Amino acid sequence: MDGFGEATAVTRVDDGRYEADLDAGYGISGALNGGYLMAVLARAAVDASPHEHPVSTAANFHRVAKAGPARLVVDTRKQGRTAASSLVTLVQDDRPVVDALIITGTLDPATEPDYAAGQPAGMPDLEECTDVRPPTGDSGFADQVDMRFDRTTMGWLDGQPSGRPEIRGWFRHRCGHTADAYSLALAVDALPPVALNLGAQGWAPTVELTWHMRAVPAPGWLAVHGTGRLLAGGWFDEEVEVWDTAGRLVAQSRQLARAPRAHS
Repeated sequence: MDGFGEATAVTRVDDGRYEADLDAGYGISGALNGGYLMAVLARAAVDASPHEHPVSTAANFHRVAKAGPARLVVDTRKQGRTAASSLVTLVQDDRPVVDALIITGTLDPATEPDYAAGQPAGMPDLEECTDVRPPTGDSGFADQVDMRFDRTTMGWLDGQPSGRPEIRGWFRHRCGHTADAYSLALAVDALPPVALNLGAQGWAPTVELTWHMRAVPAPGWLAVHGTGRLLAGGWFDEEVEVWDTAGRLVAQSRQLARAPRAHS
């Protein structure tokens, strides 16, 4: 397996019981990325299912996950002809870190949509976007994912937030991993928090994130569009759409997160 495949691998040790070695490379400011954790959870859910794809995931994040050993418990709730569901829990230090209700199904890559809304406007061509990396060598997550951002949505980096809760960018794995279902789990949580463009700063811990896999992605870059609706009382929402090189909506998500502390 390549880097991302190895980093998200799970090993079955018993019926509904798995082990994983969580990779520090997917950390941001010491906390493992939520999308990375959902990819690990999804691998366990799919392994325990008769179906190939995690079509719906509703994850609750209870505490920060650490790099290193973790256990995954898959509690199957239903196995049907077209869908199966399970509650998957990631455990460290004998405490639940993430719970996710995951519904699996099998999507046909050749399926054409009966209806599809157009791709959101505003995404520049790849060549017009910028590769933003942390100023220090300890970049962690940025070493794993290659992201090229729409410059007009990155004003917060220069202390000039746009005032609009939106960030857009292109996404792929630096290791060359071909885009798949687990890539989509990572992509929906790969953007910087949209609240940064409202003057917030710092880490924004996700409390709940629900995402849907809508199609099997074509190889190549993924276009990731993030927007928000409300920042209030220390909470904000973020909605993400992911589109592939064939112009198809392949994933969508909504999360509720704690807002970073605003500039004083």
